[in-house]
Amino acid sequence: MTSTTTYKILVLPGDHVGPEVVAEALKVLDVVQECRSDITFERTFDLAGGASINKHGVPITEAVLEKAVQSDAVLFGSIGGPEWAGAVPTPESGLLALRHRLNAFANIRPCEFYAPSLVSQSPIKEALVKGTKFVVVRENCGGAYFGAKTEEADVASDLWEYKTPEIERLAHVSAAVARMMGSGKSDGKPATVWSSDKANVLANSRLWRRVTQSVFEKEYPDIDLQHQLADSMAMLMVAKPTRFNGVIHTDNTFGDILSDVSGGITGTLGVLPSASISAVPGGRCNGIYEPVHGSAPDISGKGLVNPVAQILSLAMMLRYSFLMADEAAAIEAAVSTVLESKEGGGLELRTADLGGSATTTQVGAAVCEELKKLLAKA
Repeated sequence: MTSTTTYKILVLPGDHVGPEVVAEALKVLDVVQECRSDITFERTFDLAGGASINKHGVPITEAVLEKAVQSDAVLFGSIGGPEWAGAVPTPESGLLALRHRLNAFANIRPCEFYAPSLVSQSPIKEALVKGTKFVVVRENCGGAYFGAKTEEADVASDLWEYKTPEIERLAHVSAAVARMMGSGKSDGKPATVWSSDKANVLANSRLWRRVTQSVFEKEYPDIDLQHQLADSMAMLMVAKPTRFNGVIHTDNTFGDILSDVSGGITGTLGVLPSASISAVPGGRCNGIYEPVHGSAPDISGKGLVNPVAQILSLAMMLRYSFLMADEAAAIEAAVSTVLESKEGGGLELRTADLGGSATTTQVGAAVCEELKKLLAKA
């Protein structure tokens, strides 16, 4: 008798277009479920963001936070909107509370063109961005964003502090992602890790560099570690993003900036997924999986939103929380076929943000059909 593994997923659809894209991602999950008789995905639905404020008066309840802790992963839709402008606490603070409760200290944001012909969507010359493939691994629970704050009429400060264990644990995540990613060559080596800091002027960055260097020298001597100042990295990412193919390992502040720069490289947020995980991939690794884009209230309910970022976030959930690398890769390949130009052998089925006219459900359905073909061959 074959044993079955059950994964518990908390689904928080969010606001405006959030439920629309989450619905398409769950259809993709249905396809994976159909093809894996030894796996069961147990789903629980609840509220976060503006929807939770409307019902409970808070952006996330204690009960939902506890459900997240007891789950194996959280599939999170975009939250917020103009109707909650001025709300205290804000819808977005619900996501911050969730990250804090799960101790989701590592934010992972890939940057690549999931179909080769999409390089034309970039505001940067195609010759410069072709072949871009890197992952920003950002420290998510420390640094200036979480440090003690002083704010008076004429002076304000944020304590930008890091401790050795905070840097060490992120270094382990960056190394794990580098191994999972690979160099992209036939040599079987891990991807290069680029550690980004401001060690030339900031004391916390000097600690960041020392600790990172020590971790990689002692525990990951086979991984190529490079150091790059954050300001020059931002410039060079625009000038030649392929230079940093691999993993970008960085702190909260610089990670925020560099991941936004990477969003500009692709020309749209509609295809960019993200994960915030609470452990080094390889064992139990709870996490929050969400698209980079916002709730887009201007197109809410019109069937126009691009579901790809949410679908790719689901693929990240399979890869990092459930260690289902083959299924994650199949989802990404299905997305590539759907988005790729007809000249390139794809369906060229794209929503308006990518210059097409397909609806949300049309793109989602096409991804499901392509995924069924790929998993049937496996």
